[in-house]
Amino acid sequence: MAFAAFGHGGGGQQSSPTKSNAKVAFFLLLPGLAYLGLFFLTPLISLVITSLEAPDPTGDIGVYQYGFEVGNYWYAIQTFWPHIARSFAYAFIATIAALVISYPLAYFIGVRLRTRPLLQGLLLTLVIAPFFISFLLRTFAWRQIFSSDGVVVQFMHATGLLAQNQYIAGTDFMVIFGLTYNFIPFMTLPLFTTLERLDIRLLEASSDLYASPAITFRKVTLPITMPGIISGTLLTFIPIAGDFVNASPEFLGGPKTAMIGNVVQSSFLETQDYPTASALSVMLMTVILILVSVYVKKSGTEDLL
Repeated sequence: MAFAAFGHGGGGQQSSPTKSNAKVAFFLLLPGLAYLGLFFLTPLISLVITSLEAPDPTGDIGVYQYGFEVGNYWYAIQTFWPHIARSFAYAFIATIAALVISYPLAYFIGVRLRTRPLLQGLLLTLVIAPFFISFLLRTFAWRQIFSSDGVVVQFMHATGLLAQNQYIAGTDFMVIFGLTYNFIPFMTLPLFTTLERLDIRLLEASSDLYASPAITFRKVTLPITMPGIISGTLLTFIPIAGDFVNASPEFLGGPKTAMIGNVVQSSFLETQDYPTASALSVMLMTVILILVSVYVKKSGTEDLL
């Protein structure tokens, strides 16, 4: 007891370990915080300021002055609401299509091939193989394949599957097809990560309790893999909503398939309407943030694996 009392004596003279650890953690986080402030927060603030700029009194194209023109947002909504609606409709449909395609694929690779690592690794490589080729080249290749004078369309014309005055390139279907194809790996990989850790014994126990495969999937597999579904849908939906390549007339889109990303691109680079383009960008980020927050909350988990 005397030794214990002696050991605790003068404890007030020593520095607190908690404060010391906090200082170390702060210095370790400082480079990351500086990076976020410089390359994320600063451009975001600049974007918001630009979205509130007013036209220069001289009337010169592309020249604006600092102001508080909230009407830029109302003008952007009034003028480009079809593009906004189309972007989120495309993103929703393409995300659902990617989920429907990716889930069975990820289940087969992550569960059925668990005892065959060589084949499992081969199929995973095939999933990510498109990343080894330029995004633009892959998208343009599909335009060539489904062009009006391509083999596929010519065959469909010859067999009567497609009328002679109909085409595929430049349609809503083509844009959604391209979006789904280009972003499927973003859906498959999170699903595979979750399914690969699925305990097979749970499925066996469900079967031993005479549950049908459908009930086993709904009661066991689906809830366990929900974090992977949430991660995959977020990683797919967010970039699709802001995509401007697939819907571009130079690639898979047409005059009536332009998305909000195409409007932002043309407003920045062609018409030089910087406030409208910035307002559209801010609104896109805001809407996506709200949708993501609601989606994660309604899904019943915030543990994104």
